[in-house]
Amino acid sequence: MDQQDILRNTTAMVEAEKRPRASLEAGETGPATEQARLTAPARALDRCGDLLRRRRAKAEFGGNPDEARPRPTGEVEGYQS
Repeated sequence: MDQQDILRNTTAMVEAEKRPRASLEAGETGPATEQARLTAPARALDRCGDLLRRRRAKAEFGGNPDEARPRPTGEVEGYQS
């Protein structure tokens, strides 16, 4: 997966994340339903963001960005901000 693929996937996930939020705002769903529908896209976005940052860091410091691989969700979700 190259950088353009990652960016396309990220854009698609952001769009997917907007739909449940719009349903909540329109009163079509409740907070519990929205949370359940947002969990998977939010985790996928975190993984894509992590991969993109690591690819950019490798490129910046002379490494091969294609060597960066997606990390497991649990590892990415466990990072402290």
